[in-house]
Amino acid sequence: MIQLPRLRCVSIFVLLATLAGAEETVRHPFAGVTHIHRSDSVPRPVSIHLIKVDLATPGLSFKLSGRSAVGPREALRQTTLEFLEQEHAQLAINGHFFEPFPSTERDADLIGLAASQGDVFSGFELPKQSYALVARAPALNIDAENRASIVHADPGDADGMRVREEVTLHNAISGSAQIITGGVVTIPDYADEMRPEGLLTEGGPGSYSNQRSWYAVPNARTIIGLTEDRRTLILFTVDNASGSRGLTVTEAASLLLRDYAVHDALNLDGGGSVTLVEQDAASGKGRLLNVPAGSPRIRAVASSLAIFARRLPGE
Repeated sequence: MIQLPRLRCVSIFVLLATLAGAEETVRHPFAGVTHIHRSDSVPRPVSIHLIKVDLATPGLSFKLSGRSAVGPREALRQTTLEFLEQEHAQLAINGHFFEPFPSTERDADLIGLAASQGDVFSGFELPKQSYALVARAPALNIDAENRASIVHADPGDADGMRVREEVTLHNAISGSAQIITGGVVTIPDYADEMRPEGLLTEGGPGSYSNQRSWYAVPNARTIIGLTEDRRTLILFTVDNASGSRGLTVTEAASLLLRDYAVHDALNLDGGGSVTLVEQDAASGKGRLLNVPAGSPRIRAVASSLAIFARRLPGE
């Protein structure tokens, strides 16, 4: 990529990609945080937001929305914007898949491992939507010292609340599958005669199979990942609204691997759930960075991940 000269006292500059005419606007709204807005025409018109978080930055912390204090289910649904303003956070992004969906009920159960500031309240599981979500999908954990890693279910743990890695669960988030593993795109297959080891089950509302994978449908996406040294956390959204036509999971994973050095990544809840919000410096209120597919109404989701960071002088 070619970097244009940075103007004095201005934190925004434009990068013109050498391939496919992609354009990037880059800004640094908080200490240790880089926000990239990318517009591209390949493989179709898309609007992408990418957040890079330097996990070694002083004063940085995280919080996953916690367990519900009311009702029989694990979490209380709210929009990611509401969660950011409730916590006075600087950034927040939507997280887990959840059920029941669709539903107008206020509470929901998360699908997969979840922990909020040390409270582990949802475990690895066998999801009903096995045409899209793999069994006991890996999770991403950020411990109290901001050490981040991918974690996996302990096969000897019946309740699904423990991991096989020697880490302390603090803030843990899970998605449908690990889509980048060790620097390789790893989109799950469907179990059939040719691929009996496939992690997905054919069927679902789209009659999904290896010939028509749920992961091969362009849509709005939310992805979370890490660089190889685990020092940089990556948050990614692509819209399927307002002229942006979404990406397949394979396309999104390939882009993250090729252009942003993402080494491991999970596919989080997508479609109308995709929401990335930032605290406005002037008002202290939250504002949308992306355009949710349900806009102007933002979907109430069952989990969001908040980032707390120091604002830079002049921002």
